[in-house]
Amino acid sequence: MPQPAAADPQLAFIFRRPFAEQVAFFRGKLGNLVPTARWDDIWKSAHDRAFMVAGAAKADLLADLAAAVDKAISEGETLDEFRKRFSAIVEKHGWHGWTGETTAAGRAWRTRIIYQTNLSTSYAAGRLAQLRDAGFEYWVYRHTPNEHPRLQHLAWDGLTLPADHPFWQTHYPPSGWGCRCRVVGADGPESAKLLGGKPDYNQPPAGWDEIDPKTGEPPGIDKGWGYMPGGTSDLVQEIERKADKLPPLLGDALKEDVASRFRTKLAKAFDDVVSRAKADGTMIEYAALLDESGNQLWIKRGGDSYVEFTSEGVQQMKGAILVHNHPGGRSLSLEDMKLAGTQGMRRIYAVSNDRSHIYAATVRERSVDRLIDRYAKYDAEVYEAFIKKIDMGEITPSEAENWHHHVMNAIASRDGLVSYRVIGNVPKWVKEVIRELRPD
Repeated sequence: MPQPAAADPQLAFIFRRPFAEQVAFFRGKLGNLVPTARWDDIWKSAHDRAFMVAGAAKADLLADLAAAVDKAISEGETLDEFRKRFSAIVEKHGWHGWTGETTAAGRAWRTRIIYQTNLSTSYAAGRLAQLRDAGFEYWVYRHTPNEHPRLQHLAWDGLTLPADHPFWQTHYPPSGWGCRCRVVGADGPESAKLLGGKPDYNQPPAGWDEIDPKTGEPPGIDKGWGYMPGGTSDLVQEIERKADKLPPLLGDALKEDVASRFRTKLAKAFDDVVSRAKADGTMIEYAALLDESGNQLWIKRGGDSYVEFTSEGVQQMKGAILVHNHPGGRSLSLEDMKLAGTQGMRRIYAVSNDRSHIYAATVRERSVDRLIDRYAKYDAEVYEAFIKKIDMGEITPSEAENWHHHVMNAIASRDGLVSYRVIGNVPKWVKEVIRELRPD
C-alpha cells in the first residue's frame, strides 16, 4: 500500500495512509453524484450518501471530480497532486464561474477546501465505523494543536463521555471547515488517560446543546457541520461486501483486517466463558452468542455441564456463533451438533477450561437427521476400537472417555456430515484410531 506524504504538515496525522473503512465510505457515495449551485444544497448527513462540489452541475464534470477525490483518498494523493488533477478537469470541461476561480489565492483556497473536506469527513466516517465495531465504552475528544486553535474545540480536549452520549451526535468532528479534531476510543478510565482523556472531565460544558441563532448549530460548530459524518452509514456491515471493489492491496488488507478483528472478538468470548466458569470454581458451563461480525449478543450461565436457552435466545442463533466451555475438556457432544444444525448456526465452539483445546463445528440442517442416525454406528465403532487399546494396556478408560466425542466427530467429518476441527494437541493414538476407522 502506498505511503502518502501529506502536502500540509498539519494534516499529516490524518492522511498518513488510506484505510479500508475510509475508502468504503467515500465509494458508497459515488452512485449518487448530485449537481448543486451552492455548498449548502446538500445538508448535513445527506453528505453520507451523496457527492457534490458546489457549482458543479454537469454529470461528466462531477464524475471526473469524484474520481479525482477518490484517487486522493484511496491512493493517498497529496494536495499538490490533487490540484494538478483538478486544473486538468476544469480545463477539460470548460468549467467557469466557480468560487475562487479568478485568483491564484482563490484557486488554492477552493482546491484545499474540496480536498480537505472530503478527506477529513471520509476519515471521520471510517474511524466512526471502527469505534462502533470495536465497541469502546468511552470516546475521548482530542484537539490537535495548531497556530490558530478554535478555543471552544480546545476546551473540549480530553472530554471523556460514554459512546452513546448525545454530545457526539452534533459534536463528532470535524465540526467545521478545516477542523482537525478527532475522537479515540477507550475501554475504561485508565485507558482513556493513556489516550489523552480526562476521566474527571465527564460532562460537556454548560450550554453545549444550545443553538446559536447565527449558525443554527451549537456553540463552536460551523453552519452545516452539526452532525456525525458516517452516522447514517452502516459501514461495519458493508465493508466486507465492498472489499472486492477496492484497489487490490487495499481490498486484501480489508479482508485481513476484518478477519483479524473477528478473531480478536472470538478470543475474547473464549476468555469470557472460561474465566466466569473458573470463578465459580465448579463444573458450570457458560455460553456466549456472537453475531456474524463477532459482536457478543449475550452470555448465559448454565448448570453442571449444560446450558438452557430461552426461546428468544434460540431465535437469535440463526447465522450466529455459539461459544461455550466444556469443564472436562471434551469435544462437542451430539446435543451440541444437533443444536448447531437445527438452529442454523454459522459455527459452534467448545473450549476447555484450561484453554488447551478448542473444538469447532458447522452442521448443515439437512445433515442433522443423518448425523443422529449414524451416531449410534459411530459409537459402536469407536467403542470397539477403544476396548482393544484398553485391553492391550495402551490407554486407560479415562483417556478413552476424554477422546470419545472427538473421534466420533472426526469420522463424521470424514463422512461429510459435519465440518469439524480441533485446535490443540491430539495424542498420537487418537489420530491412529481415526485413521483406522476412516482412512484419509
